[in-house]
Amino acid sequence: VLNQCIHNGFGLQLLAQELTGPEYAEHFIAEALDCGVETMLNTMVLDVTREREIIAINSDEGLMHIQARAVILAMGARERNRGAVTIPGTRPSGVFTAGAAQRFVNMEGYMPGRRVVVLGSGDIGLIMARRMTWEGAKVEAVLEIMPFPSGLTRNIVQCLDDQGIPLYLSHTVVCIKGDERVEGVTVARVDENLKPIPGTEWDIPCDTLLLSIGLIPENELSLEAGVELDAITGGPAVTDEMETSISGIFACGNVVHIHDLVDNVTREACTAGEGAARLVTGQQPGGANVRTRAGDGIRYVVPQQVHVENLADRDVRLFMRVTRPAENVRVEAEIGGEVVFSKFERVVRPAEMVALTIPAGKVSRQAMAATASVCGAGGAHRPGKANPQAGPELVMRIAVRDASRKGGKEA
Repeated sequence: VLNQCIHNGFGLQLLAQELTGPEYAEHFIAEALDCGVETMLNTMVLDVTREREIIAINSDEGLMHIQARAVILAMGARERNRGAVTIPGTRPSGVFTAGAAQRFVNMEGYMPGRRVVVLGSGDIGLIMARRMTWEGAKVEAVLEIMPFPSGLTRNIVQCLDDQGIPLYLSHTVVCIKGDERVEGVTVARVDENLKPIPGTEWDIPCDTLLLSIGLIPENELSLEAGVELDAITGGPAVTDEMETSISGIFACGNVVHIHDLVDNVTREACTAGEGAARLVTGQQPGGANVRTRAGDGIRYVVPQQVHVENLADRDVRLFMRVTRPAENVRVEAEIGGEVVFSKFERVVRPAEMVALTIPAGKVSRQAMAATASVCGAGGAHRPGKANPQAGPELVMRIAVRDASRKGGKEA
């Protein structure tokens, strides 16, 4: 995917550089080659078993059976298409996912159309609205069904505001018109239940409709292996080592949950690689896990479990998304009734991932002792499995009341 992302903005956090997608990919490809990592291109994995046997095929080796001690799942995600949202109307040509249009323009050199409407304000859709404008097309509108944008603020500003492209919040497409080619779409405002409001419909003439309506983690192989999936993220439930419910099978990136920054994908990949290396070298932490839970204002938290030993010995990084936009809040981590760490955030939005790093040793001895006493007898516990002895929960929540008084310090 990075090869078609020729826009800049990659690597700002991790590499302190502003790179294009291909440049960012090349940086880590070079590192992998320098380490002597064997790669098999043009290879299709057909199955992964609970015993970590991989069945794959390519034109050079044919059918292969590979027995691994550790497997890392990094299949990424796929775009939602028209069928996922059941848009009424005819079935003409001219309806593309934003990613497909991006490949046509950036890699194949084809223009999908000249008068464009974008449904959804995801980052790829915003970037393609700008790219189509730069290539000479007229972007009539970007429509978002939610009352807030789905993309990063910087993309809203750079791709829409700077290009003069209108954004209509709480609007959606209710009908696609045209016979052989798209001739226009009917748009309507939606209510608080995201249902179209009768009488608010209006038509936008266009020849192309780009869909930027979200991504779905690609987990067919995960299901084949028996990996437990999280109902909210759609990806595997993982520990802080990025290990799934199946011993020796790890996961990272968009296959776990949808990211907004590639830097965080890379961080997760490093964590999964380190966890797999510790497993095969016999250095994986033992003992029990603490479950994480999304509290007030938080939609989900990844990882879903944290090793008790890791809370004491090293930094633990948590990723989460909020349920609604808010300003001047504190993101708090609570365990055993005690707030062990909090971080001030001036603005939080559902479209932007919130990352919280709990420093090593930040959890008090009392909380650690309580955790060990409750779940020590239960032994190690993997995500996705019911375990009444899994210990107290690490609850993440948004606190609004005292945020302004505490300022920007971390506690």
